[in-house]
Amino acid sequence: MSALSALPFLKPVHLRSPRSSPGGQRRHTLPASEFRCLSPEDAVSVFEIEREAFISVSGDCPLHLDEIRHFLNLCPELSLGWFEEGRLVAFIIGSLWDQERLSQAALTLHKAQGSAVHIHVLAVHRTVRQQGKGSILMWRYLQHLRCLPCARRALLMCEPFLVPFYQKCGFEPLGPCEVTVGDLAFVEMQHPVRGHAFMRRNSGC
Repeated sequence: MSALSALPFLKPVHLRSPRSSPGGQRRHTLPASEFRCLSPEDAVSVFEIEREAFISVSGDCPLHLDEIRHFLNLCPELSLGWFEEGRLVAFIIGSLWDQERLSQAALTLHKAQGSAVHIHVLAVHRTVRQQGKGSILMWRYLQHLRCLPCARRALLMCEPFLVPFYQKCGFEPLGPCEVTVGDLAFVEMQHPVRGHAFMRRNSGC
């Protein structure tokens, strides 16, 4: 079991009381809601959500199935999934990057000695959109990064219409991103991540 599963903010969050049997005894049920790092076994569920969320908008996905498996094998601790009754409803996948700004290589590489977390994708299942789950998951993810000694800042690239959403999550624009995908252009954004020692003293990590 990964040590990350013991972090306070990754423990299951119960949103409603467990179901009871007619005799009044509790039945074993899956947690109503939980957050945990993803594993390669989650790759297909991740890709199904991502494909529906992105192909209808841009015609392509940030990560294809083999790339999802690649990152979940190399750096599962830089992912976070939101599960409701055992079903994945939202997720974030990241990897480490070792340069000041993102480049085309950042789309496929995990730089194990890097201190910047490149957030490749955040996606929410279509049945639970417009409920604020994206911003809640991002807040959880940033709390998660603050307990990782390698992480000093988070980087992402997004289309211009998403800039206000990420600003509300605490990201600041760095300007146009040098990465392009087809005809799409992106804005690069960053969020500082405080050091491991500070968070260990102040938040019980």
